[in-house]
Amino acid sequence: MHTAPYIFIIAKSIHVLTVVLTIAGFVVRGIWMIQGSPLLKTRAARTLPHINDTLLLASALWTAALLGQYPFVNTWLTAKVIGLLAYILLGAIALTYGPTRSIRMLAFTSALLSFAYVVAVAITKNPLLF
Repeated sequence: MHTAPYIFIIAKSIHVLTVVLTIAGFVVRGIWMIQGSPLLKTRAARTLPHINDTLLLASALWTAALLGQYPFVNTWLTAKVIGLLAYILLGAIALTYGPTRSIRMLAFTSALLSFAYVVAVAITKNPLLF
């Protein structure tokens, strides 16, 4: 890392904060989906996650650049990207595109497991988790 340590701390802190906000928002929207709440259809519920996820992606790219580690070069980061894509796809099925409540609930649970995998890989830097 060729930059001042505080820059990395700022980038990583933004990344971790947006990760927490992402999963908290997803869980809340998942609960609303399970309950059939009209809150899931509000403008804020449809817009705020995209704003946060944009900040999440930007901070991830910033952090990776500061570390000099990139997907498709570093296996653990590649695993995170694949896990993230699974989370996004499953989350979209859970909150929007699932044709039945059962499929949505299965996709919601699977998305949470994908998210947990991404976090575990981030912590261990090991795509196999052992």
